[in-house]
Amino acid sequence: VLSFIIFICYIASLAASFMMAPLLEFLLALFLLFAYASKLNEKFKGLHWPLADFLRCVSAAIIYFAISIAAVSKYSDGASKAAGVFGFVATIVYAIDFYLTFNDLVTFLKQGSSDAPEGHKSEGMWNSPAGD
Repeated sequence: VLSFIIFICYIASLAASFMMAPLLEFLLALFLLFAYASKLNEKFKGLHWPLADFLRCVSAAIIYFAISIAAVSKYSDGASKAAGVFGFVATIVYAIDFYLTFNDLVTFLKQGSSDAPEGHKSEGMWNSPAGD
């Protein structure tokens, strides 16, 4: 919702060139919401869903921070200032989501590594018991 509000603010402002970033972030968030709601993450195991969500959060926080600084410092109309302020709020929200998603990603990766077979010793000169 915050990405959509920022998108609307950028459309109404002089900084309309920044409207593509919030639109893409809104569509990516909508896609991931749809994917989790329709259980696509359980059907398509080949895609690492927590990693995709993690990368989306990191990129969104960086992009929103950068365009918010540019919108607030370069443009003086009210809609640009509002979009910049909402962008800073979105940066904080995505940073919190980044932190929570990072914890989920670590849990997901630990779970995936525990499914791997336990240490098989390879027979060879480096692992010989006598140390020849």
